Amino acid sequence: MRLMSLGLVPQIMLGVVVAALLGNFAPAVAEPLGLLGALFVGMLKAVAPLLVMLLVMSAIANRHESGSDGRKSAFTLALYLVGTVSAAVVAVTLSFLFPQHIVLSGSAAGSPPLAITAVLSEVLFKLIDNPVNALLTGNFLGCLTWAILLGISFRRASDSFREHLQTLATGVSDIVHYVIRLAPIGIFGLVAVTVATTGLTALAGYANLALLLVACMLLMALVVNPLLVFLVIRRNPYPIVLKCLEESGITAFFTRSSAANIPVNLNLAKKLGISEELYTVTIPIGATANMAGAAITITVLTLAAANTVGIEVSLGGALLLSVIAALAACGASGVPSGSLLLVPLACSLFGIPLDVAMQVVAVGFVISVIQDSAETALNSSTDVVFTYAADQSRLFQQFNQRTLP
Repeated sequence: MRLMSLGLVPQIMLGVVVAALLGNFAPAVAEPLGLLGALFVGMLKAVAPLLVMLLVMSAIANRHESGSDGRKSAFTLALYLVGTVSAAVVAVTLSFLFPQHIVLSGSAAGSPPLAITAVLSEVLFKLIDNPVNALLTGNFLGCLTWAILLGISFRRASDSFREHLQTLATGVSDIVHYVIRLAPIGIFGLVAVTVATTGLTALAGYANLALLLVACMLLMALVVNPLLVFLVIRRNPYPIVLKCLEESGITAFFTRSSAANIPVNLNLAKKLGISEELYTVTIPIGATANMAGAAITITVLTLAAANTVGIEVSLGGALLLSVIAALAACGASGVPSGSLLLVPLACSLFGIPLDVAMQVVAVGFVISVIQDSAETALNSSTDVVFTYAADQSRLFQQFNQRTLP
């Protein structure tokens, strides 16, 4: 009972420490515990697509926005896009300054970059995916497309129907809360099996790559994001940035799921006094579309793979990678390590063989305890930061003042 009274974050931290010790000193005991982590991740993957679809659908169907709120929603989405592309540019810059190489098994060689049409078509086909298939496969872009279209259509539905839709969305949100309460047990299993199978020495071997990833994300969270917010609200951005990192980023750091952190962000947005008609739409969309951390992961690992196989990436190629990484990041699952499986997509730009790309993905999973946690913390906290910036924008305040009678 005393352990339960510690709170979620202390429980998770205690689980990480105990799991690391168990995995290091008793690997035979720790390896079977991987089932706990697999079940936790499986529950997140199962509920996250449905959560995003229902929340966005219900928010759009039930919102009664003014013209100003509609413009603020569009402005928030624009901030999401600018932030994601900026994150990829930051990752390219630091990767050029501190090039990374990865030790891979067997010989590794690359070929010239391929056309990007396949990458773009992949994103487009995800957007128009069958809604049932999108839910089954965790295609968040497809879920988002159908949620927006159905939400717009359901705005003409009866009040009772829209109320039931809201009830359904609330019910799924409650399920996510229950899953999050199991985070200490799930993370205990994940850390235990990782340390048991790779060892502390193996984890330390990829420290430089993990350090570069975290440095990019810190630079984005503490320098670039505050700069963007300052340009919008024209006052000190750090109080809101640090508040969001504290209340949203820390929780997301441990849950490692942007979609699972949606209820936390909704509560934080309400506490900050953001317009409800704004944050009920932008927060769920941000869990899919605002993926600065994922763009950093995709860019850094792709350039590390290119360096490893001896491909020289030009400045133009790096900038193209930034755009592609940003687009690919928007299709990253809002669940643990969702961005890693998009690394081969970006690697195809430089003709990196699939087997090499998958080895890089495997390295990503090795360091995912650090990388994915920092990535999710950046993704999730930025959703609230940019929504707050749009709500407090001087541009809209001045517009409203000029239109008052």
